[in-house]
Amino acid sequence: MQTRRIGDVEVSAIGLGAMPMSIEGRPDEARSLAAVHAALDAGVTLIDTADAYHLHADEVGHNETLIAKALAAHDRGAEVLVATKGGHLRPGDGSWTVDGSPAHLKAACEASLRRLGVEAIGLYQFHRPDPRVPYEESVGAIRDLLDEGKIRMAGISNANPDQIKLAQDVLDGRLVSVQNQFSPAFRSSEPELRLCDELGIAFLPWSPLGGISRAGELGSTHAAFARIAAAHGVSPQRVCLAWMLAKSPVVVPIPGASRPETARDSAAAPDLVLTAGELAELDAA
Repeated sequence: MQTRRIGDVEVSAIGLGAMPMSIEGRPDEARSLAAVHAALDAGVTLIDTADAYHLHADEVGHNETLIAKALAAHDRGAEVLVATKGGHLRPGDGSWTVDGSPAHLKAACEASLRRLGVEAIGLYQFHRPDPRVPYEESVGAIRDLLDEGKIRMAGISNANPDQIKLAQDVLDGRLVSVQNQFSPAFRSSEPELRLCDELGIAFLPWSPLGGISRAGELGSTHAAFARIAAAHGVSPQRVCLAWMLAKSPVVVPIPGASRPETARDSAAAPDLVLTAGELAELDAA
């Protein structure tokens, strides 16, 4: 597995997004554990989770607990950078809400520490801006957690360029990652990707294959990806991830998976070399 950097940590060029293992349509635990282990066996050393990845109101942190269990049962579990997030909530009725108050973020971090069973979280990210709370106050709580040693690195998610710059300022230049939605069907985060490239900050595309319900349709909805995949004898999903990796050395996609076979397919993307012509065609698709 090729590697890239998040802050001062070397990670696999492709991470694993663990959300599908805990929300609507989630598989049984055995299959989820098998998917995580397949990713680790393929060389993945970055797993993205969040306290909000759960279904019911009484199971906050379901995904964090699952990931902790999977890592504890694998001989390479200690090599993995676990990135989790706080500031998003699921009341249990299928909706998503936000709470970016410093008090909530600090309490959420403490709870994530317990579920993950670590003394410090590898990468902690402010999940989504809260319009009721000044952004600098939310990020200020992340800064405090960093200063206190509760987290080793700080990131933000679902941020615009101005928020990235503000976070970098509030964190005294210690912002290491930005996690935004980016896929063939959702390219409006290009400005954030370019800014991260300029600043040397890792850019983590979430739902890079189009999301849980659409990832399998990527080839049928984006003909160029399907055509180039056929030419290489690989899946359109693998082509998509290779295309993203070619955009900048700061890009570290975190495709979701809940099956071993999809985790393995995604992990093979760094080995796929696309020509300049193919990349141009995909950019224009």
